[in-house]
Amino acid sequence: MLAPIEFEAGPSNRDLMAELRAIRAQIVNGVHPVAAGDSGSKQEIDASLAAEAAEAKALLASYKAQVEQCEKLKVELDLIHNAIDQTKREIAVLHSKSFSGEEMAKVNGELGAVVGGTEEATQQILEAAEAIDQAATALGKVNSADQQQALSDEIQERVISIFEACNFQDLTGQRISKVMNTMKFIEHHIVAMMEIWGGVDEIKSHAPPVVDTRDDDAKLLNGPRALGESGHASQDDIDALFN
Repeated sequence: MLAPIEFEAGPSNRDLMAELRAIRAQIVNGVHPVAAGDSGSKQEIDASLAAEAAEAKALLASYKAQVEQCEKLKVELDLIHNAIDQTKREIAVLHSKSFSGEEMAKVNGELGAVVGGTEEATQQILEAAEAIDQAATALGKVNSADQQQALSDEIQERVISIFEACNFQDLTGQRISKVMNTMKFIEHHIVAMMEIWGGVDEIKSHAPPVVDTRDDDAKLLNGPRALGESGHASQDDIDALFN
């Protein structure tokens, strides 16, 4: 986090410089505001000059302190400027390579192909299993060797069809890998932006609370739990529902 800088109010730089120039001009010309028109002793004049010199040193010290504070402020502003500039670059990369219409269309297309391929393979497997069941039932009822051979051939063809349908998982894995690579690319640049502004923990402190606004059955539509998540129902829990 960028620490706030304490900046003390004081004379403006223009006033300080004007006063310093006036004092210097008077000293160079041998004219002093106290000495001019004054018949005081040399000690009084020297004391007045010493006081003026001390005042000039104080003004210089004040001016130097303000310059140092301005330099610190400039450093902090440079840090903020660099952070904003880096964040802009990360957002530009995400927009050009991930959030553009073409890239998102590819992701949506891959996910759509996964859903479509899974449905098609599932339908093919179910149809083949149903045909095998019917052929196996008919096989026990026929006595003709030709009919038995025909039913046996049909069962083998349906089994091959099931094997072919199971190949969908290979294409599905490849498509999901493409989607995962895109998600990882997005995650990498989002994490980089969070690191620019103080890290994940700092960002979390500004995150608003998560409020579930779903009603009734919508709250139950969370999909299946992953293996590492808590809340899985055991077989005993399921059996207890029927007791």
